[in-house]
Amino acid sequence: MPASRPTAAALAARLTAAGLLVRVAQHPGHAHVSAVVAEDFPADSWRDVLAALEEADGFGLLSTGTNTGRTLWAVIRTPDQVGPDQPQ
Repeated sequence: MPASRPTAAALAARLTAAGLLVRVAQHPGHAHVSAVVAEDFPADSWRDVLAALEEADGFGLLSTGTNTGRTLWAVIRTPDQVGPDQPQ
């Protein structure tokens, strides 16, 4: 039985539980999850963040070079963008 696809709502809930304020935007074919990560974000919370991001189809951390911290982003493809050789 194939593993179930992660959802943006589940990812957002896990990131929120780790202490981040999360935004979710739905787009055709994917959802984009993002959160601003303050410079003083607790180091011990990163383990939970990285565990949550394992479920995403892609993710990254963008440093804006300003005092607003960094932006964490993740992409979750929706079922219409999953190919036949990938789990649904």
